[in-house]
Amino acid sequence: MNTLPAPTADDRVAWAHVDATELRARAEADLGVPWPQPLASQAARVHRDGDRVAWEDPAFARQHRLSRAVIAAAVTLDGRWIDEVINGVQLLCEQSSWCWPAHDDTFDRHGSVLATVTDPFLDLGAGEVVAQLAWIDHVLGSQLDARAPGIRSRIRHEAQVRVFRPFVDRRDWHWLGLDGDVHNWNPWIHSSVLTAAVQLHADPDHIIGLVVEGLDRYLASLPDDGAIDEGYSYWWNGACRALEALDLLEYATDRSRPDLAGLRETVAFPHRCHLGGDWYANLADGQARPPADQPWHALHRAARRIGDADAAAHAASHRNAAPSEFAGLGRLIRALTDADWLAAATADSPLPRDVWLPSTQVLLAREQAGTAAGLGLVIKGGHNAEHHNHNDVGSFIVTSDGVPVIVDAGRPTYTKATFGPDRYSIWTMRSSWHNTPTIAGVDQSPGREFAASEVEVSMTDAASSLTLDLAGAYDVAGPTWQRTAALDRAARVVRVSDEWAAPLPGGPTTLNLVVAGAVSALGDGVRVTPLDGAAPVVIRWPAGIRAAQRVRPLDDPMLSEVWGERLTRIELDVSAHDRAWITVERDDATPGTGDSEDDR
Repeated sequence: MNTLPAPTADDRVAWAHVDATELRARAEADLGVPWPQPLASQAARVHRDGDRVAWEDPAFARQHRLSRAVIAAAVTLDGRWIDEVINGVQLLCEQSSWCWPAHDDTFDRHGSVLATVTDPFLDLGAGEVVAQLAWIDHVLGSQLDARAPGIRSRIRHEAQVRVFRPFVDRRDWHWLGLDGDVHNWNPWIHSSVLTAAVQLHADPDHIIGLVVEGLDRYLASLPDDGAIDEGYSYWWNGACRALEALDLLEYATDRSRPDLAGLRETVAFPHRCHLGGDWYANLADGQARPPADQPWHALHRAARRIGDADAAAHAASHRNAAPSEFAGLGRLIRALTDADWLAAATADSPLPRDVWLPSTQVLLAREQAGTAAGLGLVIKGGHNAEHHNHNDVGSFIVTSDGVPVIVDAGRPTYTKATFGPDRYSIWTMRSSWHNTPTIAGVDQSPGREFAASEVEVSMTDAASSLTLDLAGAYDVAGPTWQRTAALDRAARVVRVSDEWAAPLPGGPTTLNLVVAGAVSALGDGVRVTPLDGAAPVVIRWPAGIRAAQRVRPLDDPMLSEVWGERLTRIELDVSAHDRAWITVERDDATPGTGDSEDDR
């Protein structure tokens, strides 16, 4: 059996040519500074007030510092960096739990708010740590043996107790997908366990067999169109993890790699979600401007293997992005040492004119293929039990020059409430803060039964549109609510039209529009100056409809780093009507200035 697919530090030809200037500069700044220390009181906060980040931030910072030190040690073989790695490894081995406290079931099983070390929970965090230690053992094994004999045995002991034994002995893990609910935890954890088993286990065949069984379950769950209902951001920690695991299986074992033809569509998913520049269609819990530190080399590798030139071009458009420790140590090492990736020429993202994903009922359309210039439209149907669901059936996004103007806010920082019974008390998860109607005072409800119906898509040179009935997403008796969203390429206008059965007894009926940028009122409409200097747009609606604006200040960095200081919800009162429309046109006569530094 081979080990992991990267050169060890003993291969001086390989590592001497690694360009890690920025990483080493950050590593130099770490020296002499105390290591980050996640504390018990911070872990307990998950149960006390729902705060996750108080423990997670120092835990992640510790791992990032260790990854920086590993690269510095591999490039230089300097003893001070090897000592830094030894310190970081020992700290991880001494850390009571590798599981993120928000995931641990110790309270339910043992009544404890702190990890039960005799009953470790195998989650994403434990997988990330054991995989990091496996990569360290691979790259710096001989250096660790020479400078700290015995530490590699400690790594193997902790991997056995915290990961291998729980993985084999406890087969009720929810992320196995045995109940049919398969999501991104499955390939994320299985790929980490596989990495560790290949490097750290003396007889890994049984574990590898279980990994293959679990991955098969995930791969079988992928729809024919390759869409990920968790959205673009979670593709990297779902489908991409599965692709990386398949790479490793072929490299490190005698198992033949399965035919990837069935994965062709999911390899295309990232560029099909691309709006332009740094912006992506951010359905579910994703950010509209997600972090750029993704393993583009993994996408490029899969695209080359499958023969998808567009997916490869999208990956190669990020060829000059600096490799980052935030992507994880294994991904960082491969970004620095994969010869094919390092030799790849930069390219332009393909930006297809139309994308239709029937499994999630998502349509993306732009004025022309190959450019983000002009208007763009994204609209979704689907249902309200999707993974990382927001109650957003029928919601839409409109872009100007690839920049969202009518937007999906995304999600705030995760807390305990995010994945509990209070999820839909969070404003970003509620339909009233998406571009959907509030019908007779009622917002959409969560659940598989709350879904779009009568979905029809049309894509022609002249226009692309999606028509659907939204009424099924609301717990309101009787009404129908037909929405049609269209990008008219000839007229260069986006038009969203709604018709519904009236009267609607109860509270007010409103059309909600969430916009980003500077908003100024016009006579039956508004003018919006978008972010990033995109061309302004004018949004109009029928005369006589009363409109109000509600400003939502943003103090959560997961939101403010994307949208700036505020979002604005435009509320159109259509209670006295049975139909309405909005149009969006570019105001090309007045150049956009984007947002000022004070607005970000």
